[in-house]
Amino acid sequence: MDIAYIPSPSRGVLYLGPIPLRAYAFCIILGVVVAVWLGSKRWVARGGGKHTVGDIAVWAVPFGLVGGRLYHVITDHQLYFGGGRNPWNAFKIWEGGLGIWGAIAFGAVGAWIGCRRHGVPLPAYADAIAPGIALAQALGRWGNWFNQELYGRETTLPWGLEINKTLPNGEVVTGTYHPTFLYESLWCVGVALLVIWADRRFTLGHGRAFALYVAAYTVGRFWTEWLRIDEAHHILGLRLNDWVAIAVFIAAVTYFVIVGRKRPGREDPATIDPSAHGPEDAGTAPADGPADEEPAKPSAPAAGKSASEPASGPADAAADPADKDAKNLT
Repeated sequence: MDIAYIPSPSRGVLYLGPIPLRAYAFCIILGVVVAVWLGSKRWVARGGGKHTVGDIAVWAVPFGLVGGRLYHVITDHQLYFGGGRNPWNAFKIWEGGLGIWGAIAFGAVGAWIGCRRHGVPLPAYADAIAPGIALAQALGRWGNWFNQELYGRETTLPWGLEINKTLPNGEVVTGTYHPTFLYESLWCVGVALLVIWADRRFTLGHGRAFALYVAAYTVGRFWTEWLRIDEAHHILGLRLNDWVAIAVFIAAVTYFVIVGRKRPGREDPATIDPSAHGPEDAGTAPADGPADEEPAKPSAPAAGKSASEPASGPADAAADPADKDAKNLT
């Protein structure tokens, strides 16, 4: 008798009256919250403003969701188009199907727009949010568990995942399979810790922390993708996503090495975020001048007055506007 060591949820949606509450969506939302929270802490530590990461995420997150869905629909178009398929299912993002490659690419475009609007260098921003993105992926993979999807080959290992579901074509799938969602989730947590450690140890900047995240993630994605048995395109015996992982890994390592030689170290904290030097972050600075401005020195005594005579106060200025205008001209 087979033992289900990791059971799958019987369903991935709860209903609050007529409103469906989908676990997949909650995993994505929780991942975004964690990424913005950790990214904000790292950005402030680098000298940036405390709201900048969230403000730019307003652009990056929607672009990332659209890009992730587009990549999935394009590379798995046979699931939505053709005989017996319903093209409208391509819009059912809650049923799963976000390609990380498209999400990162389009999310970078959204982040670039947000960075341009806030006067922030994109590489510095990417370095700050890199570990948070890895943690967001780790949380997002649990949405696949709720949907009973993207599992691996059959296995008898003690951490095997029980699958019991009916496919859209009516086929019933039962058995114990490799929990590739769990493998990738744990790998992403390790990637986040690696980036945080390396960033502190080697003072990574100019996009190198983000490049390290990308390179490390692709290594894990390659072997988890190799285990998966869901439908996919193959080229020379490898799944399409394996080839993409190889290409992205080479690009990330190349960037890391070249930028490390040309621009070692990290950006000057004073140059990465104009909002960090605004009134909100200036503390007790006066509203009409910079915080380090020296107070005005008292003017010399007017002719005919002794030095011990009290200076003119507001009442004197109001009583003698001509004298005030004369002082403004000096």
